[in-house]
Amino acid sequence: MFKPDYRNLEDCARNKKPARIPLYEHNVDPGVAERITGQPFVHCYFDEKPDYETFFRHFCGFFRDYGYDAVSYECCITEVLPDGGALNNLRPGVIQSAGDFEKYPFDRVPQIFIDTFKPKLDALKKVMPDGMKAVGGVGNGVFEIAEDLVGYENLCLLSYDDPDLYAALFARIGRMMKEIWSWFLDEYADLYCVCRFGDDLGYRSNTLVSPDDLRAHVLPAYKGIVDLVHAKGKPFLLHSCGCIFSVMDDLIDKVGIDAKHSNEDQIAPMSEWVERYGDRIGNFGGLDTDHLVRMPLPELEQKVRDLWALACKKKGGFAIGSGNSIPAYVDDERYLLFLKTVRTLRGDFED
Repeated sequence: MFKPDYRNLEDCARNKKPARIPLYEHNVDPGVAERITGQPFVHCYFDEKPDYETFFRHFCGFFRDYGYDAVSYECCITEVLPDGGALNNLRPGVIQSAGDFEKYPFDRVPQIFIDTFKPKLDALKKVMPDGMKAVGGVGNGVFEIAEDLVGYENLCLLSYDDPDLYAALFARIGRMMKEIWSWFLDEYADLYCVCRFGDDLGYRSNTLVSPDDLRAHVLPAYKGIVDLVHAKGKPFLLHSCGCIFSVMDDLIDKVGIDAKHSNEDQIAPMSEWVERYGDRIGNFGGLDTDHLVRMPLPELEQKVRDLWALACKKKGGFAIGSGNSIPAYVDDERYLLFLKTVRTLRGDFED
């Protein structure tokens, strides 16, 4: 019978063969967990007087009961940025000039982050099931935060119109992130088995800005965070969507990431990620999220079996999951078939 053991996921992140191939998701929409379990609990997180312990008791219970060794949970900086929202086109970028940059309250953000997420992290810590830890941490990387404050198109223009401001923006965000991560790791490192942030650096055929810009302005900020994580004895997992092959060697050799998640078949199948980087980092994911939306069930089951064979073949760490996440629009029947197939193959249901 299945008993969770976070060490399986930790071993995968360190590119070690785990005792049992684990399931992994960057995120499972709580509404999906609520639909599958039939237990209303999502409102507990968003009520005027939230009950975070009840929310996390059910949320963690879903991960435990459906075969995961760790609970995916991160606290996103973009949720607390004053006047942010350009990343998701909720509002124009608040920073458009040197004057905007100078007056932006970067110094306030770490305390806003602490005030917002400490009660939630404390509740998660209190109800974490035996044998489990969390995977995640402080969500968003320096590029997404810059997008949220400036807007993607304006960020590209800024790189040409005012390269000094462009460089200063990334440097200031990096220092802000490092302050937040330092607090987080001091308080909650023991709660997490694998630390990560998500920073989507690419689209289907290339990086969103030039690889040289990423090397000059984004990856140094990554290095500062990864060093903090490693100093606490934790492996670091990077989630980044898009075609980022042009900077993968930098991410591995210079930044020091331990594992990588996110793949889309139209960019490259998971087998290519394993072939290129599997001897150097842990591989996470594998199943294009689109398949969990519309692939016929028999084809989906075979796709999962092929992914299982790839995971078994790899000498190091491989955690199986979607190539992105489990959003609210994923089909429950397909998601459950995926979970059941993996768990049957690894013998979870044997007495």
